[in-house]
Amino acid sequence: MQLTQEQLTKIIPLNINIDGWFNALSKLLPDYEINTPQRIAAFMAECVHESAGFTTLHENLNYSAASLTRVWPSRFPPDIAALYGGMPEKIANRAYADRMGNGPESSGDGWKYCGKGLIQITGRDNYQAFADSIETPLEQIPDYLQTFEGATQSACWFWENNKLNAWADQDNIDKISQIINGGTLGLTERHQNYTKFLAILNA
Repeated sequence: MQLTQEQLTKIIPLNINIDGWFNALSKLLPDYEINTPQRIAAFMAECVHESAGFTTLHENLNYSAASLTRVWPSRFPPDIAALYGGMPEKIANRAYADRMGNGPESSGDGWKYCGKGLIQITGRDNYQAFADSIETPLEQIPDYLQTFEGATQSACWFWENNKLNAWADQDNIDKISQIINGGTLGLTERHQNYTKFLAILNA
């Protein structure tokens, strides 16, 4: 099946950029075989949750010092967290340093390759893998991920790369959410989204 603009308007009714998102989704979903009610509903349920209704394409890293210690206790013990609270770029560079293909904190890779897109892909390795899949230079990817097409295509790529269509075919939102989120954050909302969107697509 093909997602219609009327269906998309019901899925993200408060979004002011329906035309832009519809153009990207209608072009890209078929390319990644996200093409049945179950697959589209599962994909949209996750993207809507991850991007606050297709409105946020950049990871929010504006943590207070106390939050930093709670979220990343090994990287931000209280004495270090006090020096980073409320500074997103500095936080990203330390939080994501020396992992996921990123260089040290001083390289700036943490901020350059922080979470972007509808399903926020993170880290130089993931950016490079996505860049390779669409035959695009790595240096163009950070900006591309914040466009309608780039945000959508990166989510489709992640979906395909992790074989999530197979889990969508089984209505297994728990497994899809665990792969995307790494845990159970927002699981109730993801399930509610899926049920609602599947009804819209099957109406």
